[in-house]
Amino acid sequence: MFSTGQLIFGILFFIAFAVIIGLQYRKDLNLHKRYYKGTIWVLIAFIGFIAMIATVKFIFM
Repeated sequence: MFSTGQLIFGILFFIAFAVIIGLQYRKDLNLHKRYYKGTIWVLIAFIGFIAMIATVKFIFM
C-alpha cells in the first residue's frame, strides 16, 4: 500500500503533468493544424482495418 506522502506526491505530480501537457498542446495547436492535415483519415483507416480483422476473426472462428 502507499503511504500518505506517496499518495499526495502522486496526485500533485499527475495534476502538474496534466497542466503542463495541456499548456504545451495549446501552444503547439497552430503547428499541428499546419503540418498534420488529413491525419484523421489515417486514424479512421486504421480503426476500420482493425474492425475488419476482428469481424473476419469472429465470422470464421
